[in-house]
Amino acid sequence: MTHDPGPAFRALHQSGNPFILANAWDAGSAKVLASLGAQALATTSGGHAFTLGRQDMGTISRDESLSHAADLVAATNLPVSGDFENGYGDAPEVVAETIRLACEAGVAGCSIEDTAFDADKAYDFDLSVERIKAAVSATRALPRDFVLVARADGIMNGYYDIDEAIRRLQAYDAAGADCLYAPFPKSIDDLRRIVACTKKPINALAAGPVFTQLTRKDYADMGVARISLGSALARVTHQALVDVAGAILSDGDMSALAEGASKTDIDAMLASGPGLS
Repeated sequence: MTHDPGPAFRALHQSGNPFILANAWDAGSAKVLASLGAQALATTSGGHAFTLGRQDMGTISRDESLSHAADLVAATNLPVSGDFENGYGDAPEVVAETIRLACEAGVAGCSIEDTAFDADKAYDFDLSVERIKAAVSATRALPRDFVLVARADGIMNGYYDIDEAIRRLQAYDAAGADCLYAPFPKSIDDLRRIVACTKKPINALAAGPVFTQLTRKDYADMGVARISLGSALARVTHQALVDVAGAILSDGDMSALAEGASKTDIDAMLASGPGLS
């Protein structure tokens, strides 16, 4: 690729001045988000899975994810971060290869989490650190800039507590990860602990009943550097489908169809897509 999205993407990561990382699930949603002013996009493994008629978590192959990410890269001129789950393999060398392939797909960075999907558990601490070390080594050997996010997903998945999450994040920090992320802490105070545990940028997930009630300023005041939406936007669209189609199919009530965006507005958004050059 001739354009390097990495420097512009890295520059967005400012602790205390968070940007919204808008997660798209197809080229159309990517273009709409760009037209609405998004500064950067990310894939969402959950949203992508939904488009394929699959459940979230561990149901998409590496080839599918890379191809999907390349489609989003081509859809706009915004930097795109890849949600590449656990790197699509247990071994550190598999994670390193995923990083190399992600660079070829054109993404500006990606996240790697510590979940062993086949075993339904978190990787042991030492292995989880070795996997991030391998990812860091791979990013430093790339021909362009690349923002690596190390994720500690054990709180969200019920595998470990906040203390273990912080232990892992600090180890990932020491291994050289560029940004750190522990989705779904139990409380706002726990998110503050996560932010305070490192000088690296922290990603916060705006999802669930607690964290969707916070504003960008609230996250900024805590020192968060970026706010991702995960699969939340995709799930909102599915809820609209359930609500509107449910009323049509159960009661024959088609009134909600009049509330959809106009074809003219959608066409205009799909024809645009301003972003970082």
